[in-house]
Amino acid sequence: MTTTIALAGKGGVGKTTVAAMVMKYLAQTQPKPILAIDADPSSNLNMVLGLDLEWTVGDIREDMLAQVKNSLAGGGAAMGALPGGVAKRDYLDYQIRSSVSEGTHFDLIAMGRSEGPGCYCAVNHNLREVIDAIGKNYAYIVIDNEAGMEHLSRRTTRDVQHLLIVTDPTQRGIVAAQRIASFRDELDIRIEHAYLILNGLVDQAPAPLQEAIDKLDVPLLGIIPRDDQIAEFEFSGRPLVELEDDSPVYQAVAKMMAKVLTA
Repeated sequence: MTTTIALAGKGGVGKTTVAAMVMKYLAQTQPKPILAIDADPSSNLNMVLGLDLEWTVGDIREDMLAQVKNSLAGGGAAMGALPGGVAKRDYLDYQIRSSVSEGTHFDLIAMGRSEGPGCYCAVNHNLREVIDAIGKNYAYIVIDNEAGMEHLSRRTTRDVQHLLIVTDPTQRGIVAAQRIASFRDELDIRIEHAYLILNGLVDQAPAPLQEAIDKLDVPLLGIIPRDDQIAEFEFSGRPLVELEDDSPVYQAVAKMMAKVLTA
């Protein structure tokens, strides 16, 4: 059985950093193999994981549609076929499997840019089928989402066992976290557990912030301390998964994940 962990949060709250720490923890403590899915169009999860990235799913999708358009003068991309009679599903399956960035401890698929103008319903359906088929080969899948949750059901049809909502220690961040949490009831997939992670605090949450947290309909899983070493890694471009095990940031996330996976 595959366990799916999804991360969500508004931009700039350290969501991708938390995703990297989750991957590091899983690689050290859980059964292999592990798959990361970068569902953010900026596609920079590979940098914190120390993996090369050549193709994204968005690149593959747009390349396929361009071939379809070129093969049918004036025809619609969704209704056309690829040159040589290759089925779109087979083309996507081959190209996406070829685009998987393979590492020693985990692999990565990057979704890349969002859809352009036109109808993508059939293509997105095929993409979900391919990605879900690939995902069945992994014990764990970690999905780093866009700022919102509205595109999660486009990426997968599988249930999400654990949703980690990451926020910074601000009232605006807490409001955004609540909005993200409310999206989970509107998706076409089932989310079994949702948690809040507060990122970037020196100490415990101040009283006004704690009051706002207590009003949320998701429990606070834990607090990640602010750590200057993260900035040093970001400045140098060094992958965050190379943080030492005694890093306060990694220790905080490892403690949270141990709680989540044994709940």
